[in-house]
Amino acid sequence: MIDNLDLSLVNWSRGQFALTALYHWLFVPLTLGLSFLLAIMETIYVRTGKEDWKKLTKFWMKLFGINFAIGVATGIILEFQFGTNWSNYSWFVGDIFGAPLAIEGIMAFFLESTFIAIMFFGWNKVSKKVHLLSTWLVAFGANISALWILVANAWMQYPAGMHFNPDTARNEMINFWDVLFSPVAVNKFLHTISSGFIVGSVFVVSISSWFLLKRREVWLAKRSILMASVFGILASFYVIITGDGSSRLIARYQPMKFAATEGLYKGQSGAPLALVAFFNAKADSSGLKDAGTTIEIPRVLSYMTYYRGDAFVPGIRDLIHGNEEQNILSAQEKINRGRIAREMLREYKLARENGDSVQANALRSKFESREFLENYFRYFGYGFLNNVNSFVPNVPLTFYSFRIMVGLGFYFLILFIFILLFSLKNVMEKKRGLLWIALFTLPLPYLASMFGWVVAELGRQPWVIQDYLPTVAAVSHINSSTVQITFWMFALIFTALLIAEVGIMVRQIKIGPKDGGSDHAK
Repeated sequence: MIDNLDLSLVNWSRGQFALTALYHWLFVPLTLGLSFLLAIMETIYVRTGKEDWKKLTKFWMKLFGINFAIGVATGIILEFQFGTNWSNYSWFVGDIFGAPLAIEGIMAFFLESTFIAIMFFGWNKVSKKVHLLSTWLVAFGANISALWILVANAWMQYPAGMHFNPDTARNEMINFWDVLFSPVAVNKFLHTISSGFIVGSVFVVSISSWFLLKRREVWLAKRSILMASVFGILASFYVIITGDGSSRLIARYQPMKFAATEGLYKGQSGAPLALVAFFNAKADSSGLKDAGTTIEIPRVLSYMTYYRGDAFVPGIRDLIHGNEEQNILSAQEKINRGRIAREMLREYKLARENGDSVQANALRSKFESREFLENYFRYFGYGFLNNVNSFVPNVPLTFYSFRIMVGLGFYFLILFIFILLFSLKNVMEKKRGLLWIALFTLPLPYLASMFGWVVAELGRQPWVIQDYLPTVAAVSHINSSTVQITFWMFALIFTALLIAEVGIMVRQIKIGPKDGGSDHAK
């Protein structure tokens, strides 16, 4: 229940954050994947002493450096928005959300920045082993940096390790390890970095395919494509495993997102897996649309989610209207309970302001009781909203984003397997059709990663913090025109940075490796 809310402010703030996050994520996954490939390449150089491997490593390291520099710039702007556009959010959970971000800045960023200088400028100035150690530390630092960001995001999806302080009306961390090692945080980190490994692998495979098509740097391209295909296969299997685990966690902790992802409007035992859905354009009398015509496989969704073919999977209608048989509260009941929690908090604050310590102590005792926390405060965020249908995200977009992401994931695995087989047979340069496919695959892992974030973030709307704080209650009280101006400023700046990076990358690729080693034709 938000009074005098400027919805355009909410929409522009969401748009600006989405713009910054999506641009930032164009750079991050390549950093995650390519950094480990660099470390592996340099390890082979140090162990073999062959200058060709040094030449190969330095070439990919140059491309890594271009991407890394621009990624840092977009990431800094992204974090600033929590204080400018989302100050209510920062106030409500800043004690929790700020901790992993602070660790990311202090630990991971300094680890990267310290050793990245040695990695780029330390050739022939430090020993081979020291330089190799620096490269590995940069790789671990980049991925540790991602860990803390993903822990913060996972906490928003599944709040854990916290306690609400009614005196300050803020959530406070009571167990750091519950935040760090929550099942959602662990799975999100592993799934996201492995998807970054796929981006790095496809990047190396695609650029190497271009060299083979041009019959340039053949030795470098063949070695790179072999290594990246092996790395990509391993990463693809891990993405599939962690993606499967992620779906079950969503079903448990974010059932509305799961129902939207599967286009499931009516819950059922033995729920089918929908492969394709044609959604109805018109809503029914309750304001809900429906999946319409679907192509589905019977009972598969229940089995994949709960390992039982007859398991009940709640649908959107169950979560909105309730289902007594399955002990599912209606959205309206959750709204009512959320309002009771908010009203008790207001009464407690009023009692303290009036100096009524007896009433204040009684309310605080009740507020902190286990019964109240489990039955009322857990629905605190619902009390901000009126329309029950606002709890339903954009179902068609969530549904198809998920399927495109999954489909591309299996495509990458198949592509890597074919490339590895032909590379082992030493005939990859003759498979020009496959080389062209690999080259034009370059944008697809970025697309898959973006669709993954669409599912993660759009699928949990209207929540900024699941069940505790809706998006409309998290924004700063600023003029929407200010957000609009900065939105277009960022759009122009980020687009310019992206164009610059692509231009520099293309130029460096065309130049190719210039120092060290020899170019073998076979």
